[in-house]
Amino acid sequence: MATNRVSFRGRTRLVDDVAAELRERIYAGEYALGTPLRQEELAEELQVSRTPLREAIRVLTNEGLLHGEPNRTVRVVSADLKKFLAAYQVREVLDGLSARLAAGSSDALARSAIHALIEEQQATLDPWDDAAYTHSNVDFHTAIIDLADNEYLRAQLPIVRMTSQVFGPAQLLEADRAAAAVEQHRGIAAAIAEGDQDAAERLGRAHIRSTIERITPREDV
Repeated sequence: MATNRVSFRGRTRLVDDVAAELRERIYAGEYALGTPLRQEELAEELQVSRTPLREAIRVLTNEGLLHGEPNRTVRVVSADLKKFLAAYQVREVLDGLSARLAAGSSDALARSAIHALIEEQQATLDPWDDAAYTHSNVDFHTAIIDLADNEYLRAQLPIVRMTSQVFGPAQLLEADRAAAAVEQHRGIAAAIAEGDQDAAERLGRAHIRSTIERITPREDV
């Protein structure tokens, strides 16, 4: 558990600050999936009262990062197959639509700039740096959502970080899979740069569909 003293910005933003601190700890893997969080210990460590802590926990529960149990125990979300599939099914639609709208952006320079993010990803493959790859992966998909310029899509960013930073590592992310994803990203970026909305959406959906197919159990023939 993190031990560094946390400095929050002010009383009016206290709940947001506490939620942000806990959110980043979960994304960074400081709390393993399924880990119980003891509120009295957190309140003491973060030097906040129980009230803002409970509110922050409620925020993260609504985001799907935490799960409350009947005995008032709060746990980091578990990584079962059902949750994996549910999250990536939403990602398939989200990524496809984001890529389509990004390709339709009138900012040709911004569309082309996405390629630079892929080069950053490429650099994480050799030598393999899973943490750096994960962050660059989030940056890539976030950039597409930003370019799509749709506030309702932007509101779905938490699921991008959930699947990439929480569920992704739980699937034992490996360099060869990351390399394949980077190549898929190149195709998506090229379609966006060319303004080809149909291709961008198709490739965006296929990128996530490949993950869905990989984690879906195959029935015996």
